[in-house]
Order: sequence, then structure tokens, then C-alpha cells
Amino acid sequence: MVDVPAEIPIIALSGLRSGNRADLERIGAEIGRAARGLGFFSVADHGIPQDQVDAVFAQSQAFFALPSAEKEALSVTKSTSYRGYVRPGEEKLDPALAGDIKECFNAGPDLAVDDPDVLAGKPFHAPNQWPDLPGFRSTLTAFHASALDLVVRLHRAIAVDLGIEERYFDQYFARAVGILRLLHYPPHPGAFDGNVYGAGAHTDYGNLTLLAQDGTGGLEVRTRDGDWTVVPPAAGTFVCNIGDCLMRWTNDVYVSNAHRVVNRSGRERYSVAYFGDPNSDALVACLPSCLAPGEAPKYPPITYAEYLRSRYDATYTVAPRA
Repeated sequence: MVDVPAEIPIIALSGLRSGNRADLERIGAEIGRAARGLGFFSVADHGIPQDQVDAVFAQSQAFFALPSAEKEALSVTKSTSYRGYVRPGEEKLDPALAGDIKECFNAGPDLAVDDPDVLAGKPFHAPNQWPDLPGFRSTLTAFHASALDLVVRLHRAIAVDLGIEERYFDQYFARAVGILRLLHYPPHPGAFDGNVYGAGAHTDYGNLTLLAQDGTGGLEVRTRDGDWTVVPPAAGTFVCNIGDCLMRWTNDVYVSNAHRVVNRSGRERYSVAYFGDPNSDALVACLPSCLAPGEAPKYPPITYAEYLRSRYDATYTVAPRA
């Protein structure tokens, strides 16, 4: 029986850069405890400069302040890989409820039109759609690279916790799908009655998510007894959570837990999420170290592209072009 802590821990990551095996094992064990509990933890001393994070938030505010027509010109419906602008209501993370009252901008790796994977039509490898804003593309591209590097380093600690080779997951992030997402939530419209959310209850699709919040709050995580607990913003940290594919890889040893956003603050909320998704052709299959003797895997093997397509198709109210 897993002892699930009442609070989401903050894990200091300075030891990830030390090269010391004992530091890696300590951090891996701390992540492992959180991943087996609520599936959420926060990280401090992560190595991404605060001015880089601040720059992304500034670009996010500039983008969402653009006229609707300029944002709609970059609609995800014009992309084969869900890159670009998502208008309010276009996503429905909880299929039982109305569309989410948030708007988003999605950017993946900054691929050129002549990139070999783009030319080959590899799933979820497509150029981004960029707005005409000074510094927007360069700021997001730099942060994307920093976030991917952090995700890879976190996976090395995770690998140690799971009893596999430290760099086992590196191969699965060489051409990672990883999506950087800017999010803007208006204040919740009226009294909260459980029918309308900024983001409905959902789990994330990939391996590991990094989330930077502004000071507004609104992120909530479901506890093991079915209640919801608030994840308050903490300066200089990222909230991290386990995604569905890492849960599949670990045969449910790690937990991909439901979370939602309710912006009750009376003011706008901004957040920045990096989804640490692996390569599109990564085969997600049960790790031998996560399988007890005589036990069968709970999930059949699946490529990440196959899994991601099934989740995207269920999420968007208007599908991107084929």
C-alpha cells in the first residue's frame, strides 16, 4: 500500500547537475515516492533561469492580447500536428462538460518545412505557426530547448528509481514530440457550479509535464479519496506530473493523476506548460523492472503517435486537417 502524502513535495534538483551518483539516487527516490502517490511534485533549483521563464510569460501576454482575427489566422485547424492557436471552447478535456474556457498556443520543436521527418510525413512532426511578434519565436524556441533538457535529466533520475540503466530514456527523446503550450484563462464566469472549467478534469498524455504558474492559482489535483487539493504557485518552481505514457511504461507503478483548473480569482490567469512527450515512434511497452514475477502487463504496446492521436481526437471539438 502506497503511503500518499497530503501535500505535493518540492524536490531540489541541484544534484542533477553534480554528476554524483548518490545525488541522482536521492532525487530519483524522491520523485519515485511522489510518482507512486499523487503523481505530482514540484521542482526547485532546476537550472532554467527565471529571466527565461519571465520572457515566455511576457510573450504569452503579448500574444493573447492580439486581435482575435490575428490569433485565429494561426488556428490549430490549419495544422496537421495541432500547432498554433486554440480558441476558447475548442478543447473539451472533460467530455461530459462544456468546452474549456481557456485559449492556448501550441508550439512543438521548431522544424523547417524541409526537415526529413516533415518531408516523410512523420506523425506530429510539422512546422509551427508563428505570430508576427518581435522575439516570440526565439523566446519560445529557447525555452523549449531548456525544458526538453530538463525533462531528459529528470528521466535519468526516474530510470535509476525504476532500476534500469540511467540513460535508458535518452533514446526516446532524440526527436521528441514535446509541446510547449501557452495558456490564458479568463476569470470564471459567475458562480462555480461544477459545469464550466478553465480546464476540465483530465490526465496528461505523455511522460512528464512541467508547468510554470503565475501567482493567480487555480490548479487542482484529485486526491486518492476523490477530493480535490489546490496546488499553490511557488516562485521559481515548476509543478511536475506523471503522464499516461509513463504510467503505461511502468505498468501503473507510477500514477498519472487527474487535475483541473478553476480560475476563481476574478482576474486573468496565465500558465506555461511543457509536455515532455517522447518520440512519435517510441514504443511504449511495460518495463521488465516494473513487472512482478508471473504478472502480465496491464497495457498492450503502443507507439506514442498512436496513443497521442487517440487522445487528441477525443479532446478537440474541431479536428485539424488531415
